[in-house]
Amino acid sequence: MEEINCPVKLTADIIGGKWKPLILFLLEGKLRRFGELQRLIPGMTKKMLTQHLRELEADGIVHRKVYAEVPPKVEYSLTRHGESLKPILKLMSAWGSKHRARYGARVDVRQRKAIANDKRASEHPEASVKTAEPANNHRSRPDSAERLQ
Repeated sequence: MEEINCPVKLTADIIGGKWKPLILFLLEGKLRRFGELQRLIPGMTKKMLTQHLRELEADGIVHRKVYAEVPPKVEYSLTRHGESLKPILKLMSAWGSKHRARYGARVDVRQRKAIANDKRASEHPEASVKTAEPANNHRSRPDSAERLQ
């Protein structure tokens, strides 16, 4: 398949998705610790936050500073390159504020459902685990031994 050479696609590949724009918005002009980001983004798992921060760091958007302390202290901030995204983030914020009445209720419902699902899954982890059923528990054709009789 041919790769599309489009600047919008490149931007979306780097900062797109459900969580990355919010992470970047929260880092705008601030140093934030991991736990603080986690508290500010309800519904986002620790694993997902870690993954997105690593991707943004690898892309040169986010800087990760580790302090040699016990317990370890890690702070995240936007790099100079990441700061160049401020106009985009401000426009996204303005658009969201302007159209909140149109989409707000739908987004709030989605967020409440996601938080409820996350809570249910953490309270009952066995309920979210799907077990594979044996392939031969439902046969529509008799096997060769049954056909010979």
